[in-house]
Amino acid sequence: MTSISIPRRRLLQGAAAAVALPSFSALAQAPARQLRIGKQKGLLSILKGRGTLEKRLAPLGVSLKWTEFTAGPVQLEALNVGSIDFGDVGEAPPIFAQAAGAPLAYVAATLQRPQSEAVLVPKGSGIKTVAELKGKKIALNKGSNVHYFIVKLAEKHGLAYSDLNLVYLPPADARAAFEKGSVDAWVIWDPFLAAAEKSLEARVLADATGVVGNRSYYFSSLDYAAKNADVLTIVTEEIGKVDAWGTANKSDLAAELAALWGLPKPVADLTVARAVYGTGPITKAILAEQQKIADTFFDLKLIPRRINVLEAAPAGIA
Repeated sequence: MTSISIPRRRLLQGAAAAVALPSFSALAQAPARQLRIGKQKGLLSILKGRGTLEKRLAPLGVSLKWTEFTAGPVQLEALNVGSIDFGDVGEAPPIFAQAAGAPLAYVAATLQRPQSEAVLVPKGSGIKTVAELKGKKIALNKGSNVHYFIVKLAEKHGLAYSDLNLVYLPPADARAAFEKGSVDAWVIWDPFLAAAEKSLEARVLADATGVVGNRSYYFSSLDYAAKNADVLTIVTEEIGKVDAWGTANKSDLAAELAALWGLPKPVADLTVARAVYGTGPITKAILAEQQKIADTFFDLKLIPRRINVLEAAPAGIA
């Protein structure tokens, strides 16, 4: 057997150790985690403004990136293409997203807020009842929470979906059309709803009370939720803290939101006054509500296929 000299043996051992163990530079370059949050004009604005979430996540090595959206459907489009990891949205957009194959995962749900969405008509409108909306031009954001609301409101008042002349416009364009008189009614949510009431003296024809629940949902992707449960737990805890504080301090909450949104305080006051704050876990009962929306949209041919909402349920759902 050929012997190996001591110096050579040490050299080979050192080479083996170099292969077996990562260098310090490699360890230093290990990718840090990131949470990319999409938000609308809601309580996530408070979290962003205060910076409390960044402080909670810093010990985990998680950095944050915030992007604001005008409505839920575009948020979920961003999720589908991998641009965000978390966001807030109304009832209907997750249905359209799941039907389109988005890797959606429900994370948490708010309490119901039926007064926070409504059908508006101009202050001088002759339309006095929901039934009189038949054939009238109604602006709304396609695929948003108000889309389901108008479907169920029409049904309650004896109108078929085919009786509705819907004009699909995002909030800013819908408001412009509403101001110009290009549409007869506008179905919208807060704070856009409150802003139109205060600045345009728009009249509420009907809100969602007794029609739909109007929950909001916090969502992620299936992959992100599976790999970052600790991050999402912290996010929902921080949202819960804002919920509790806002419920006890509505005037202060309105002042903070007005500054963050760039809206007059009376608009924020009205938005906050009729909102109900509280966030809890996703349950099978809550997703049963979502399944009804999904089935309704499929029956109306608004989504291309029937979906099972439970496929987007979080692990361990009760």
